[in-house]
Amino acid sequence: QLQVVESGGGLVQPGGSLRLSCAASGFTLGDYTVSWSRQAPGKEREGVSCISHSGGVTNYADSVKGRFTISRDNAKSTVYLQLNSLKPEDTAVYYCTYSTDLCSPYVLSKRYDYWGQGTQVTVSS
Repeated sequence: QLQVVESGGGLVQPGGSLRLSCAASGFTLGDYTVSWSRQAPGKEREGVSCISHSGGVTNYADSVKGRFTISRDNAKSTVYLQLNSLKPEDTAVYYCTYSTDLCSPYVLSKRYDYWGQGTQVTVSS
């Protein structure tokens, strides 16, 4: 399995910002759609966002639309998720994965077999 590694999580106050990264290890992430999901304790995994291989198409869950921004730098084989105006309910482990699926609202709900190890985001005062 080709691996991706998430980073950038941390503890932030409500209203704060973080930038998460999803980096490919040993392959070109630019060939793939990349999806982010999150899972809070005791809750189902929730699809957050996806971006097409070129970066031209993006989709967001309603819960994060207008606050989160997904982008990619294919030269660095990295996808970013900028988290702004964070709320306590954004607290979760954030995961990324890659696929050949087209980035669409359907992809946000798709259950993939592989996800990275995740990065913890905690929003608390």
